[in-house]
Amino acid sequence: MEDFNPNFVNLTPENLASEHLCCIIRSKKLHPGVEAKRQWLSDRLKEGHVFRKLDAKAAVFIEYAPLETAWVPITGDNYYYIYCLWAAGSYKGKGYGKAMLQYCVADAKAKGKSGICMLGAKKQKAWLTDQSFAKKFGFEVVDATPNGYELLALSFDGTMPSFAPNAKVETIENNELTIYYDMQCPYILQNIEMLKQYCEVNSVPLSLVPVDTLQKAKELPCVFNNWAVFYKRKFETVNLLLDPNNLKRILKK
Repeated sequence: MEDFNPNFVNLTPENLASEHLCCIIRSKKLHPGVEAKRQWLSDRLKEGHVFRKLDAKAAVFIEYAPLETAWVPITGDNYYYIYCLWAAGSYKGKGYGKAMLQYCVADAKAKGKSGICMLGAKKQKAWLTDQSFAKKFGFEVVDATPNGYELLALSFDGTMPSFAPNAKVETIENNELTIYYDMQCPYILQNIEMLKQYCEVNSVPLSLVPVDTLQKAKELPCVFNNWAVFYKRKFETVNLLLDPNNLKRILKK
């Protein structure tokens, strides 16, 4: 792997409109979720948000931001927060993930950051970066919520981030199925449409709560990466419900 030197592209205001966004790749038709994510990114790039991807039509990318402007209920000074780190399909296990994480570490050190953090869980969850992979780079658990989500951090100076106190509340007043969401992930729009259809057909009350400001994200009553599900007042998951069976399991509780 010594000569492993893949070509990566960082999204910028100049190339944002022309580059694909990895998760949902469309060459001809505009995809509503992709365009919503593109708009969300256009506002975030000026805040220091980084989207770095392999220069290929593949789901190989890392996405991170200064913790102060990251849309998550996590507090800490001078950290980066990693939203996503993926090398999927035939690109998995080829060294791309390592290359992207090494870039993030080098970027953080070059900018004088105190460290890097990301969302994890005691039991690995879908849609979360592989925490066993992160721990090989020195990430460790520095905080946890009552229902098993964890904050992983790689500290350069001994300081540590933490979940905001409100992120550990994990209850709301609303009994019905309640979804907090932003447009950070291009799958979110289609997930919302699936939920609307399912709930309408099955007479399930549904509340959709857009998280459309940084302040709202920082004040959420649960952990959040771009999506959070409550049912019967209780926080359930940050995993997208793309499979209706996942939704059925929650509604049976």
